[in-house]
Amino acid sequence: MALQPPLPPLSAQPIGGYANGCIRGAQALPPEGLGYQVVNLSRNRNHGHPDTIAFVQELARRAQAERLGGLAIGDISKVYGGRMESGHASHQIGLDVDVWFDLDQPPLAREARERTDFPTMVNRQTQRVLPERFGPRQARLLQLAATSPKVARVFVNPAIKLALCQSEQGDRSWLNAVRPWAGHDSHFHVRMNCPAGSTACIPQAPIPPGDGCGQELLSWFEPPKETPGPRPPKAIPEPPEACLAVLAGN
Repeated sequence: MALQPPLPPLSAQPIGGYANGCIRGAQALPPEGLGYQVVNLSRNRNHGHPDTIAFVQELARRAQAERLGGLAIGDISKVYGGRMESGHASHQIGLDVDVWFDLDQPPLAREARERTDFPTMVNRQTQRVLPERFGPRQARLLQLAATSPKVARVFVNPAIKLALCQSEQGDRSWLNAVRPWAGHDSHFHVRMNCPAGSTACIPQAPIPPGDGCGQELLSWFEPPKETPGPRPPKAIPEPPEACLAVLAGN
């Protein structure tokens, strides 16, 4: 096994990859702030790299300034990152965050935010967005997220990506960062780039050129070529060696 490079002291450091790693020195996103509130606080998954925390707060401020609505913030990472007990394979290094599409939530007491029943934006039978739920405010919020300089990708349901491709009449360059992925019909998933100086962070491959509105997107709507049979469960990889002490709280 290759030796891990030394980690700078006293700094937040994501270690490993988005789906197999940890984070040292994560910060907690305050449970509520200007333009946002964190949901499901009992999970203790509101910890992330300072870049992620700053991104959420800035996105909420911009959404507030443009009167898009208040943001309900979902999972980021656990205190030390690592694999979550449910819900995600990623979110392990403090650089992923979920944001719900419902922008009309009033400020709620913390116990009232223990919920996952946010409305879908997609008609799952027709595989198209529900126009009474997904509209210009949600599209603008995605644009704000996708054009943030430290964001690597924004994952959305393929139907949402299709709606963006069909509606955007101006600068289409930001569509490149919005990537289709299964699920993600009630929330979108923002993935941050590995921060500068994070030598133990494994970056994701670059996004292919173009707006992503071509055959790659359309392939999501094709019928399956064969009936999938049962698949053996995926083996859970061992965390990076450098994470063993971090995940133990040391």
